[in-house]
Amino acid sequence: MPITLENVGIAVRDLEATIAFFTDLGLTVVGRDEVSGEWADTAVGLDGNHAKIAVLQTPDGHGQLELFEYIHPDAIETEPTLPNEIGMHRVAFSVDDIDESLAVAARHGCHPLRGVANYQGVYKLTYLRGPSGILVMLAQDLTKNPEDQPTGDS
Repeated sequence: MPITLENVGIAVRDLEATIAFFTDLGLTVVGRDEVSGEWADTAVGLDGNHAKIAVLQTPDGHGQLELFEYIHPDAIETEPTLPNEIGMHRVAFSVDDIDESLAVAARHGCHPLRGVANYQGVYKLTYLRGPSGILVMLAQDLTKNPEDQPTGDS
């Protein structure tokens, strides 16, 4: 049976702020809507389900995020997910320039949890807290940019 990943859905506190964050990182809004009605109640399993949604796509066309802000029922605030909690906890992106991507994130008040790590000279990567507490991993493949490879001095 063939299976294809369509998107990753994320409930957010502020749809517009979250769209701004991810579009500044390079994603594109490919659709927006407001959904409600019996079909939405049935699909999601919530009575009176009413949400504003936006679908964003990565530049390569392979990845999509569906962001939704609940109008009804009220969104439930929870503590931000920790990296070691069971369940889905992060969305990861490959980036060409991690420093440039971190500068974009910083304009939205989002900074690495601890810093940028270098994994065996192959990847530079970090986790940061995005809008609504979303954990976002950014990773730069150093093998694609030989000038970013660490020297023997590092």
